[in-house]
Amino acid sequence: MSLPDYLLSSALLVPLTAAIAAGLCLAILQLLLRTGWAWGLAVDVPNDRSLHVLPVPRVGGWGVVPAILLLIAIEAPAFRWIALGAGVLAIVSQIDDRRGLPARTRFMAHVVVVGAAVATSAVGIAWWFAVVIGFALVWLVNLYNFMDGSDGLAGGMAVVGFGTYAVAATPIQPELALAAAAVAGSGFGFLLLNFHPAKIFLGDAGSIPLGFLAGALGFWGWQHGVWPIWFPALVFAPFIADATVTLLRRLARGEKFWQAHREHYYQRMVRLTSSHRRVAEAYYLLMLAAAALALVALRVSTSAQWAIFVAWYAVLGMVGWQIDCRWRRFNLSQNDDAK
Repeated sequence: MSLPDYLLSSALLVPLTAAIAAGLCLAILQLLLRTGWAWGLAVDVPNDRSLHVLPVPRVGGWGVVPAILLLIAIEAPAFRWIALGAGVLAIVSQIDDRRGLPARTRFMAHVVVVGAAVATSAVGIAWWFAVVIGFALVWLVNLYNFMDGSDGLAGGMAVVGFGTYAVAATPIQPELALAAAAVAGSGFGFLLLNFHPAKIFLGDAGSIPLGFLAGALGFWGWQHGVWPIWFPALVFAPFIADATVTLLRRLARGEKFWQAHREHYYQRMVRLTSSHRRVAEAYYLLMLAAAALALVALRVSTSAQWAIFVAWYAVLGMVGWQIDCRWRRFNLSQNDDAK
């Protein structure tokens, strides 16, 4: 097969893989809902820190992860070890969803799996930089979980983020594109049941593996010349910016950042607008803009790439500042009404 024919077949196989993953994920989740099994696996019971008022099964990972593992095993065998790491995290997270695990136990599982992914994917980088990357990936694993708190948000990021990976990798590394397509497709299958009003939540068993895959596939792509180091951080910028700023604020106040709260920007937006749908749509615009900028930046000079990267995070900073201003006015009005 000639190179153009090979690229053409890859370009057709990538969306087909995504479609199969979406169908498989949706079928599994529909089965869990219709049989009632979903309610016996894990249920999100609202509390004073929740954005929902009714219990909802949080078993999205039961559809997302099996679809990803199966499609990667078949279509992208070079990434089976990364998929295995996602599977291990899904198992640990499901135990946490059902019974609860100490934060230390969860964190150690994240460190071990991320460390293995960095060790097997790294190509000639200094050990200290590998450690820095490892910490960044552990943070990405957790921030994806932190951002899974509003209808349609985590599923939308999976579709857009991994879809962007697939588009960027198709002409250079088709097998990576197929792995990313499997994740994006699974995310879409889940999103069909998670968009407001959500019938199902992702749960730790889904969000933790997705965060890991975002980091592990992004790191592999950088180490093997598919994209520059900034690319994954720009693609997932809406999640990274929101979660990181929130974390730093909570650390500055001496709070336990891993405990449930309602201080993320998306949580404030839901409380300001009383609409999960509007918040999801606003974040989708940010996600699509980040994806488009990332793909365009791949075609310009290195200095221009970094200029785009910095400029976009500055834009997100301005968006966050506007939300902060609205939030302060909202709190003042609430205090005035309480007097």
